Amino acid sequence: MGIIKPLPDLLISQIAAGEVVERPASVLKELLENSLDAGATRIDVHLEEGGVRLIRVVDDGSGIAPDDLALALARHATSKIASLADLERVGSYGFRGEALASIASVARVSITSRHASQDHAFRLRSDADAIEPAALAGGTVIEVADLYFNTPARRKFLKTEATEFAHCDEVMRRMTLARPDVAFTLSHNGSAKRRLASADFSRRARDIIGEDFFPHARPLDATAGPLRLSGLAALPAYSRSGRDEQYFFVNGRFVRDKLLTHAARQAWADILHGARHPAYVLFLELDPAGVDVNVHPAKTEVRFRDARGIHQFVFHALQRTLATPLSSAESREEAAPAFVPSAFSYARQAGLAVGENAARPYLEFARAAFADQAAAATPAQPEGGAPLLGYAIAQLHGVYILAQNAGGLVLVDMHAAHERILYEKLKHSLDAGPPAAQALLVPLLISASEAEMATASEHSEALARLGFAIAAAGPRELAVRALPALLAGGNAVDLVRSLLKDLAEHPASRVVETRRNELLATMACHGAVRAHRQLGLQEMNALLRQMEETERADQCNHGRPTWVQLSMTELDRLFMRGR
Repeated sequence: MGIIKPLPDLLISQIAAGEVVERPASVLKELLENSLDAGATRIDVHLEEGGVRLIRVVDDGSGIAPDDLALALARHATSKIASLADLERVGSYGFRGEALASIASVARVSITSRHASQDHAFRLRSDADAIEPAALAGGTVIEVADLYFNTPARRKFLKTEATEFAHCDEVMRRMTLARPDVAFTLSHNGSAKRRLASADFSRRARDIIGEDFFPHARPLDATAGPLRLSGLAALPAYSRSGRDEQYFFVNGRFVRDKLLTHAARQAWADILHGARHPAYVLFLELDPAGVDVNVHPAKTEVRFRDARGIHQFVFHALQRTLATPLSSAESREEAAPAFVPSAFSYARQAGLAVGENAARPYLEFARAAFADQAAAATPAQPEGGAPLLGYAIAQLHGVYILAQNAGGLVLVDMHAAHERILYEKLKHSLDAGPPAAQALLVPLLISASEAEMATASEHSEALARLGFAIAAAGPRELAVRALPALLAGGNAVDLVRSLLKDLAEHPASRVVETRRNELLATMACHGAVRAHRQLGLQEMNALLRQMEETERADQCNHGRPTWVQLSMTELDRLFMRGR
């Protein structure tokens, strides 16, 4: 007899469960996706012991007919796809036909469902051979009990009840953000945890992420051919220590994709420094034929057919949104679009077939959409009324500018604001060629260490390209004969020393190109107006106007906010006026 033998169906399903059913949250995700595929408008979830003891999902979807119910727990049985062509254009959450079978192989599963065409409901149990009549007004109820009861080794790898519930709650957060049009409830051990009514995206995002996110969030809605990116992106003032508030959906499906994450990180790279992470809720929509969702059984990984085009589109859309000058930014009073389409509204649109235009590489669409990016970012001058940042009325301790605008009081960190202004000007200047240099009538002599002398000699070309003319004036002395005109009023000694330190730490060839922004940020920081310097009203107002015209002026080069608005209502509350 041969040693190669076919495996039993139960063992095959248990092997598959190793990928599909990682923990209770994995089960909950699959059940929620099935409910949404069934057209549910309300979904109620009840968990016991973090979902290990019981997961019950109740929905008001279309239900399952008796003939279909008999196949619900069979391996590779699905109503979502029937051919390879369907697989290449998946428009539903589920499609593999293995989740319920895998779950049933490691837990006790019961499905009770009533189809609209039936007089009563039917029930299917994983431990029974046939369906049986049941009582249910409509929709479907799925219960998954005693997860891993027959595979105790797997159960030992589960965490505490609180940890498993936290993972389940995170799955709920993702699903509810993807489908704000659906009402959800979540209870744990008999205690209600979430009650979310059907709402628009703005209301749902506030319920899930919280009110603190919105004052810092900028809405975006960018299109390029068949591509669309919409949602909310938070400014660096709301940066996080972890990736806990990064939600990216592709055609309504939550994904963790390295390409999309990298594109987003690059968009924030110029304004977010250190180990901080951006926060966002983003929805990418594209033709289903342009993305492969059949990469992993968990369906959180995807593969794009034009990865470069998608990366460029996402990067430029986010960069343009975050760089919008204050004078042309949309109102912050309502910082979210009313509705973000889900995978269902998009995938079912007529005329979505891959035609002549949709078949073009996405990179072409991205280039065409953002070819006029610089022109589109040109700020519009306010007509009539007062400027956004108002007019200066005082300076506080030589650090903050106090200004009055239509909304109330504006507080500006003058050094942080001027630093951003100089930084953006330096970038634009360097794009056009070496920045204008200002020769010094009397060379500035700086005592230097041997390392600094060697760095200045080694990187003389790089320094010249940045607008500096620095040469040795003695064994331990450097002569600065020219500085970038934009930085002529700054502290030249500290500026040169910091620049030489940066160049010494990164001695790679083409250092200006590879670390251009870091070098310019150092230059801007030392060239900006220093704290405790007294400014006149005219100087302060000039700084405010420059802020309104500058990209990314909401934060300095280190990600700190440059200004804060205090409304009259907030000021009245401080003094308890009106009580």
